Amino acid sequence: MAILKLEDGTVYTDLQSISQELAPLNVQLDYWAIGEDGQINQKLTKASLDDSEKEEVLKGLDKYFEQLKQEAGYQERDLIVLHPEIPNLDDMLKKFDSIHTHADDEVRYIVDGEGIFGFVRPDGSQVELTIQPQEYINVPAGCEHWFYLTPARRIKAVRYFIGKEGWVPEYTGREKVIGNW
Repeated sequence: MAILKLEDGTVYTDLQSISQELAPLNVQLDYWAIGEDGQINQKLTKASLDDSEKEEVLKGLDKYFEQLKQEAGYQERDLIVLHPEIPNLDDMLKKFDSIHTHADDEVRYIVDGEGIFGFVRPDGSQVELTIQPQEYINVPAGCEHWFYLTPARRIKAVRYFIGKEGWVPEYTGREKVIGNW
């Protein structure tokens, strides 16, 4: 269940209220069921996955990829698996914890674990959205945001790309007033 925290401390947990709060940013949030495939669900319980296991999970969830390809021209997808045992995890995550934008939409489908996206709203206020398994998020190109892991420091997410070069962070220099609660 997604959790949206506003700068003033207000918390929303229902999809309708969260979507309403994020509407000025054009951020899309949805719930996509993983399903009952035992092999996929078993793989998702593992801390890390090798490349063949990642591909099996991706193929098992490709109905969503096919939908995105037809609707919006997505060309590629991958499965990112982050956990505390990854060498240099903190260094890897630092580049996303500062406010930035991308030239393309940042699209993720969380299949295990959780992460937090922060956003700068048009009025300059900031919010943070905790996303969890079976939640899909589309952060539109040009939207000021940041990302970090929750204290569990685990996430598995399918990332969808029109082109990977569009996900290069362009830092805005704006400071976070909330974050890493």
